[in-house]
Amino acid sequence: MKTWFITGISRGLGLALARAALAAGDTVIGTVRSGTPELATDSGRLHVLTLDMADGPAVEAAVRRAFALAGDNAAPPAGGKAGDRAGTIDVIVNNAGYGLLGAIEQATDAEVAQLFAVDVFGPFRVVRAALPYLRAQGSGHIVNITSIAGRAPGPGAGLYSAAKHALEGLSASLAQEVAPLGLKVTAVAPGAFRTDFLSDHSIRRSDPESDAYGATVGRSSAAFAAMGGRQVGDPERAARAILQAVAAETPPLHLLLGSDALRRARAKLDAVVEEMNRWEAVTRSTDFPADAPA
Repeated sequence: MKTWFITGISRGLGLALARAALAAGDTVIGTVRSGTPELATDSGRLHVLTLDMADGPAVEAAVRRAFALAGDNAAPPAGGKAGDRAGTIDVIVNNAGYGLLGAIEQATDAEVAQLFAVDVFGPFRVVRAALPYLRAQGSGHIVNITSIAGRAPGPGAGLYSAAKHALEGLSASLAQEVAPLGLKVTAVAPGAFRTDFLSDHSIRRSDPESDAYGATVGRSSAAFAAMGGRQVGDPERAARAILQAVAAETPPLHLLLGSDALRRARAKLDAVVEEMNRWEAVTRSTDFPADAPA
């Protein structure tokens, strides 16, 4: 049986993942910004912490609290606070976050700062606070929920794509840093799933929408508006897929979820390879000649 720490279990994929882990007999320590998640609490295997992911000190305190809740059989790691006692957490899932839609030009500094505080710096702080414990354990799996938008961006979600692209890059580098320590990392990029992600709970929109971007951002916004309740992805199946990846002897570093994500990722890779080949001569021309003196 595993112990999970999952941020953002009040709705969407986080809620589905918490349900799946509990159904498997695992223990879940989850965070919500407010309220109470719709999860059975009579098993004693669910612990809910209130957390604002934009609050740096609160994020670090929540991680310490999670390891304390996981058990009291181990001493705190180097750098831990006096009185901290830590159990084992097997899986850390950075799921909490939200989207920002609209033209890049229309976004305000405050909107962008808040987005990155929650979607990038929040997960970073979770990872940084958890790593001393995971290193002491000599085991653990960090799962960062990104988005297909971070791998194959489109118009109308440029800043959200930038935030998720940052988390993708962090995950890829982190995996190389911690592999010798017995730790694993997976970046999960979902496509469109039938959750309330497109509702006001999870999406912010930059205003006003400019007519200058009607053919790109406007068309994308209309597509988003029409998509609600019709997304191809099933969050319960996505949760089971994540459990399968975590249980694998050799889990993926990059996991796509959803046929739409697969299609977008392949199209992006094909376009990148085609462009690389087309500009290869220019790319190579910037090296010093092989016979140039050092």
